[in-house]
Amino acid sequence: MEDKRKHKRLELTGEILIKELGGSGNHEAVDIKITDCSRDGIGFSTTEALTIGSNYEANLTLWNKDKINVFIQIVRAVKDGDMYHYGGIFIGMPDDVQMRIQVYETVSDELAHQGK
Repeated sequence: MEDKRKHKRLELTGEILIKELGGSGNHEAVDIKITDCSRDGIGFSTTEALTIGSNYEANLTLWNKDKINVFIQIVRAVKDGDMYHYGGIFIGMPDDVQMRIQVYETVSDELAHQGK
């Protein structure tokens, strides 16, 4: 099947800390497991229930321990047992942050190519 995605998906092994923006009450950081990431958005899993349509602040940790601060809007959610699997789009991402993700894509591609 042909991949019609606009940008390549990245498999990140790190975690991000996420907290809801604009919500009432205490903003608690929540650990999540990243399942895929591209320049446009992110997929992740957590045991915490988040709200579709809400915006969250997140810190992505890349393979080189570099941290990227982003804002995510939750666009889909699927519950599987005790886990929730979310899809979100990046909102208001600065060009320099997009470039850092693009550099990560390039390095990941090159390492995969060398491993063949």
